[in-house]
Amino acid sequence: MSSSISSPDSNIVLSLEHVVKTYGDFTAVDDLSLSIPKGSIYGFLGPNGAGKTTTIRMILEIIKPKSGKISILGHPSALDVRNRIGYLPEEKGLYKKMKVWALIQYFAMLKGMSKADAKHQAWHLLEKYGLKDFAEAKVESLSKGMGQKVQVLSAVAHEPELIILDEPFTGLDPVNQTVLEELITDMANNGQTVIFSTHVMQHAERLCDSILLIAKGRKIFDGTVAEAKSTIPRRVVIETKNDISPLGSIEGIEEMSRLEITDDNDSSDAQWQLRISEQINPQDILKACFEKNISLSRFEFSEPSLHDVFVHLVGDEAREHAFR
Repeated sequence: MSSSISSPDSNIVLSLEHVVKTYGDFTAVDDLSLSIPKGSIYGFLGPNGAGKTTTIRMILEIIKPKSGKISILGHPSALDVRNRIGYLPEEKGLYKKMKVWALIQYFAMLKGMSKADAKHQAWHLLEKYGLKDFAEAKVESLSKGMGQKVQVLSAVAHEPELIILDEPFTGLDPVNQTVLEELITDMANNGQTVIFSTHVMQHAERLCDSILLIAKGRKIFDGTVAEAKSTIPRRVVIETKNDISPLGSIEGIEEMSRLEITDDNDSSDAQWQLRISEQINPQDILKACFEKNISLSRFEFSEPSLHDVFVHLVGDEAREHAFR
């Protein structure tokens, strides 16, 4: 897992060391440390109210932490490197009377691009991400989803080194969510670093190299998606009428336990859960069952999801914030 940075590293675009933010007696962010390497896609994940937006606002120096240290692109203040950063806020808004291409051009110019370059970039992005037909339209005529796509393009048109997107998928239909995922992947492939916050785990599973899981302002996990999933034991579920004790000698099967049959399951076969190590291929268990004449009516293996990881790491209290 990642931890705080004790010395400068040119490969680290963002580091937080023991950052705390309070509002009166309420602690919104509690002793948060993390580091994010250049060129990665990094997810801030957690339920609504977990502290994701507060953390992003401290990173950008919109608000200041009570204590702790933040370094961004090698500087102690985001204000020193503002033109190297792209930001999509959670609360979104656009100049409604402007034409779409002109709006993107305007925001790119605010970040230091020349007028000609900004215009060229605006048209390039609109064509690449399926909005060319709306380039001459006024922003007020766009649907909510279209408007959000335009705002995302406005935030990244100046090709920033670091892009921070706060809940960028909210309000987008599945097609436009896919387009946004494509944009995020394209930026990472271009060497840019992308941080996005979300409470929807599926986007993170498809996109992220590493993630921060946060709940009630506290970090509960910081590392790669694979590392997160490895916190949950791998399991195979089988149903059979036969004795499964011969499987107990197989290296990699760590535990076998009988499951309680639910009322809606009319099978007379016993259900067993096998906890297995990372070293064993579940298909080897299936093969062993055939070799040992264990007849199966069910064989099921599935990788844990990030939702499973969150519930596992946070505990029962996470269930009230279950991700959809």
